[in-house]
Amino acid sequence: MSDDRNGTTRAGSSPADPATLGYEAARDELAEVVRRLEAGGLSLEESLTLWERGEQLAETCQRHLTGARQRIESVIAAREQQADAHPSAK
Repeated sequence: MSDDRNGTTRAGSSPADPATLGYEAARDELAEVVRRLEAGGLSLEESLTLWERGEQLAETCQRHLTGARQRIESVIAAREQQADAHPSAK
């Protein structure tokens, strides 16, 4: 059987919930899903299952990137607010 990284299961196990994956793990698994889909040779059902997994992984990646963007914007806003409060510090 295939491994958990590509959205299929080993005997007795199931793939990790994409919502619990870190950015790098989700990104790496998504790259593998894309590679397998592009390689072809899968049944329609296998292709749809992988595509669905890829959509979940892409959503997880986007969630992580959005969170990172918000953190960066928050730090920048705090620095700008601090600089406005203390103009001589610029």
